[in-house]
Amino acid sequence: MIHEDRRTRDFICDRSQGTRHGIVIDPAEQSPDIAAKRAIAAVSAGTKLILVGGSSDTDSTNVHDTIVAIKEGLELVTWASSQDSDMDENDWKIPIILFPQGAASLSPAADAITFMMLMNSTDPRFLIEEQISGAPYIRKAGIEPISMGYVICSPGGRAGEVGKAKLLEPNEIDRAASYALTAEMYGFDMLYLEAGSGAEKPVNSDLIKSARDATDLTLIVGGGIRDGVTAKKVAKAGADWIITGNLVEEFEDASELEKTLSEFITKMID
Repeated sequence: MIHEDRRTRDFICDRSQGTRHGIVIDPAEQSPDIAAKRAIAAVSAGTKLILVGGSSDTDSTNVHDTIVAIKEGLELVTWASSQDSDMDENDWKIPIILFPQGAASLSPAADAITFMMLMNSTDPRFLIEEQISGAPYIRKAGIEPISMGYVICSPGGRAGEVGKAKLLEPNEIDRAASYALTAEMYGFDMLYLEAGSGAEKPVNSDLIKSARDATDLTLIVGGGIRDGVTAKKVAKAGADWIITGNLVEEFEDASELEKTLSEFITKMID
């Protein structure tokens, strides 16, 4: 059954909430059990969105198992919070969204999917072919698609290499605005500016501001954002969502992860 109310998209694209934080969970980098523990720690710290996917080593099995483990973990905490007057169960009802590398990394258990075009790829596979392959599955599974333009910025990292992207360079201010306008004219819900997993530097603030000034689309920024001070600069430049991935994977201890992300988010919105 197709989601007619599109509540997940409405939640993600609600720009009145200010800048919010999300995480990427890569199923190829951790077991489903560890992914669930990290997700619970992140949500406890104030994370409002969980993306699952991203790696070229993901497949339908590890993606599905990871999403199921995260959902089950959050459901248990949600139930526990409903029994505790000091806790709000709504704080734990966080969307879990597919962030796929391709059509072979999907799961019907997700709340939605970022149905994306890698706008600066030089390979038709990432512009339209993977989307054509995945669309029938998405429709049959009833996964809510949230359309997204995805632009990889310098340094780009592995994502830029795999996606064969013509990287958006820090000085290409007008080009950033053009990507934003193009995404809007295509009818996309969101624009994601990505510096690459583990990038030494985040997306240039001038690029973010240029994209923000050009469109009212929900603007997501990720890559190279490793502390709250940097996140605040990205937020001030115009990001609606700030995404972290590698930072989450550094912590084996869930309590340490929760503490770090709590400080990160506090500084981001302060």
